[in-house]
Amino acid sequence: MKVILHHSVEKLGQAGDIVEAAPGYFRNFLQPRGLGVEATRGTLKKREEDLAGLKKKAQQMHQAAVEKAEKITALGAIHYVAKVGESGKLYGKITNKEIADLIEKEVGFAIDKRLVKTENEIHALGVYEVTVKLANEVTTKLQLEILREGATPTTGKGAPAKVEAPAAEEVEAAAV
Repeated sequence: MKVILHHSVEKLGQAGDIVEAAPGYFRNFLQPRGLGVEATRGTLKKREEDLAGLKKKAQQMHQAAVEKAEKITALGAIHYVAKVGESGKLYGKITNKEIADLIEKEVGFAIDKRLVKTENEIHALGVYEVTVKLANEVTTKLQLEILREGATPTTGKGAPAKVEAPAAEEVEAAAV
């Protein structure tokens, strides 16, 4: 079925595009989230009127994402202070939400945890590369250094941000 996209959808199209989508994908994903509408005569006519506004809005959102990416890239590295065992393994793991919260504290604007990606799960001390995808074509990378309490950072600038990892009792209670 033909669908007019209201917002850019990865691997499908940009805002304002008319694309072919499976009926189930449209009914269960695109339509409930307000990402697109079915392409009928009336919606096609309205699309022509709204196309200029959609393109301008998409361009503004892209520009805002680029500015945010520049601020995140300027950080270079961020530091997370965590409780670790004697072998250097963390009590639990560092989640994308914790990384997003740490980035938010550093740059001053909210980052959705779904935009933060790491190659592997973080279970030990070390330096990890974090990718933040802010828009379809806007991604940025920075380093995340996991530090033992009381350690000094080896990457980036400044002192580590004070973020407390959950206590070992909380991690054990959550695992049960």
